[in-house]
Amino acid sequence: MDDWFEPYKIKAVEPIPMTTREERAVALDDAGWNTFLLRSDQVTIDLLTDSGTNAMSDRQWAAIMLGDEAYAGSRNFYRLEETVRRVYGYEHVIPTHQGRGAEHIVSEMLIRPGDEVPGNMYFTTTRLHQELAGGAFVDVVVDEAHDPANRYPFKGDVDIEKLEKVIERAARVPYLSIAGTVNMAGGQPISLANLRQVRAVADRHGIMVIFDATRAVENAWFIKERESGCADMTVAEILLAMCDLTDACTMSAKKDSLVNIGGWIGLRDTELAAQARNLCVVYEGLHTYGGLAGRDMEAIAVGIEESVDEHHIRARILQVRELGEQLLAAGVPIVEPVGGHAVFVDARRVFPHIPQEEFPAQRLAGEIYLDSGTRTMERGIVSAGRDPETGHHRHPALELVRITIPRRVYTSRHLAAVGRSVADVHARREEIHGLEMTFEPTYLRFFQARFRPLGG
Repeated sequence: MDDWFEPYKIKAVEPIPMTTREERAVALDDAGWNTFLLRSDQVTIDLLTDSGTNAMSDRQWAAIMLGDEAYAGSRNFYRLEETVRRVYGYEHVIPTHQGRGAEHIVSEMLIRPGDEVPGNMYFTTTRLHQELAGGAFVDVVVDEAHDPANRYPFKGDVDIEKLEKVIERAARVPYLSIAGTVNMAGGQPISLANLRQVRAVADRHGIMVIFDATRAVENAWFIKERESGCADMTVAEILLAMCDLTDACTMSAKKDSLVNIGGWIGLRDTELAAQARNLCVVYEGLHTYGGLAGRDMEAIAVGIEESVDEHHIRARILQVRELGEQLLAAGVPIVEPVGGHAVFVDARRVFPHIPQEEFPAQRLAGEIYLDSGTRTMERGIVSAGRDPETGHHRHPALELVRITIPRRVYTSRHLAAVGRSVADVHARREEIHGLEMTFEPTYLRFFQARFRPLGG
């Protein structure tokens, strides 16, 4: 790895809670072994998610003071609109309170009961909104994405043959749901070449391509780094090239755009944009604020510009990669190659003795918290949920713990300590047992489900 360092100085700090193992054991039991149910003041290093947990820059904090809180026609909306048009290329911009607000509107607007929606691996909230609208998600990602040890450089690629078969058999396909990067595969990118193939298929069949652009800047970096012919392009140029191959996008600004709340829908079609604005008024707020304060839209606009800075995104990717390489050196099995926003530990290989229905990844996340106060999260059978028709657990091929790195928050020394903690848990893996679920909510159970340990 080339030498690198964080391209920023720290001018404000937040104290970190320091806890004992005994305190953490009580907290974890009270939380039902679900790291989402821990209080933040019980957590030492919080790597639960990179969603809304980023540190804003001095320019973003200055932008907060420029908030125009007019109910209608806030000047901050027009600043956001201009920035999205310039950086992402979508003509019509509809703000939402966060990414799932955008997913809800797009799903309700486009999906009819019985539709099938092909995509490069599911994401939890995206699939749920598609199902609630009457559709069914169909995975058409390449097979390599389901193999954690496979080092294929673009594990977010769509298998074109699978995609064609879905389109041929489905009664109706409202759109193709394409993510960059693919979260559930380990933060893995889609290539520009593959996205062009997807576009060609969509054009032949008259189907829209909806892009989940939440971490598309990270995807653009991987294209620059790995894809032939792209090394001399800027990240901003690659991002625009990706978006130009799609008809619309949903966006959670809480990731790439370096803010704590917010999202938007980008569209090219004028009539669909009118429908989206109408649904925004119903579910989010007036179409020029979409559930956001004006100050938040101003901070998003600044964050979008900062996100495509080459120094920023390089340091972002390499910080995550450094943690992954530390874990590999310690013998901890992870998803390879290391993805954009997180290191994903392969709980199946850590706990081969724990059946998937005893939630090995959930147990591993709990054990990491017990060891060091580090909060991570499960991405396996709990996140996959139940099949809405059979009621049975879905059994994903990947049973992972996601160690998610917020942007501009933790130093490499923090992450080195996390790496040592994960290695310590891995070293005593044979003495650890599974969990049983004691409470299960109806939707998105990984947020609120509760568990208790099996076998002592």
